[in-house]
Amino acid sequence: MTDDHQTGQKPWQNRLLGGFRRTSDRLSENLTGLFTKATLDSETLDEIEEALIASDLGPGTAARIRERLAGERFERGLDEAGVRQVVADEIARILAPVAEPLEIDAFPRPQVILVIGVNGSGKTTTIAKLARRFIEQDYGVMLVAGDTFRAAAIGQLKVWAERLGVPIISGKEGGDAASLVFEGVKQGVATGIDVLIVDTAGRLQNKAGLMDELGKIRRVLGRLNPEAPHDVVLVLDATTGQNAMSQIEVFKEVAGVTGLVMTKLDGTARGGILVAAAEKYGLPIHAIGVGEGMDDLRPFDPHEAAAAIAGA
Repeated sequence: MTDDHQTGQKPWQNRLLGGFRRTSDRLSENLTGLFTKATLDSETLDEIEEALIASDLGPGTAARIRERLAGERFERGLDEAGVRQVVADEIARILAPVAEPLEIDAFPRPQVILVIGVNGSGKTTTIAKLARRFIEQDYGVMLVAGDTFRAAAIGQLKVWAERLGVPIISGKEGGDAASLVFEGVKQGVATGIDVLIVDTAGRLQNKAGLMDELGKIRRVLGRLNPEAPHDVVLVLDATTGQNAMSQIEVFKEVAGVTGLVMTKLDGTARGGILVAAAEKYGLPIHAIGVGEGMDDLRPFDPHEAAAAIAGA
């Protein structure tokens, strides 16, 4: 990866800074005026805590940072750089335990990855990006178009499979997703495929129907391989802010989420929600996406994210 000669930063880091800019700017706005105070008293700490919550970092994270600041010595008054560094340190502490790349280590193969998320979250594109990364690591990949509720989703995944040069199992709109997954695993075993990535329906408004469908997929997989699915990855749209938290709550219940991918970390994103999610749920964060390009999904680096959010 080459450096950007004008900024001295890698293009990915520039895009990452852009992705967290809204949270970083909001944090700056909410903290404005607090750094002129002579002492870090209880009232000022309360104001900082409120500013952190207003920046989508979540009450748990805000309370941790408040406690850490209360123990710091700011002998020349409240120092902005010092506060930002404390914020970055505490965010990194929260994010570091959940930064976990999606590894292909299942045996017997294939490793089955169910990809879930509401329609519009970037789920299908994320599947293509994950497939691309696995192909680059010399794994054999097969896709299953299990979102049979939408013809557009089936068509989109077929296009990606063709571009990537990987096999795909698909059927008609309204077809039985579990049957497609069954066929995918059978073919995957027969052809020696390493990774089977399954798209699933995102009909969150029909929770009972979604639970039934995912339950059926799990039962079919269990008959073929008791360990499958090996991963249940929830794709979250960073621009939805607090709504992402409710999505995690529901999908944890209906699908047994094992990890997260955060997409659409652009200038409109509320990336602080990533910290709130890590603090509350502790689910592995496998990757984050900052754009539509195939190289714009990368393994999650907690220290880069923390520095970008805090503006440290």
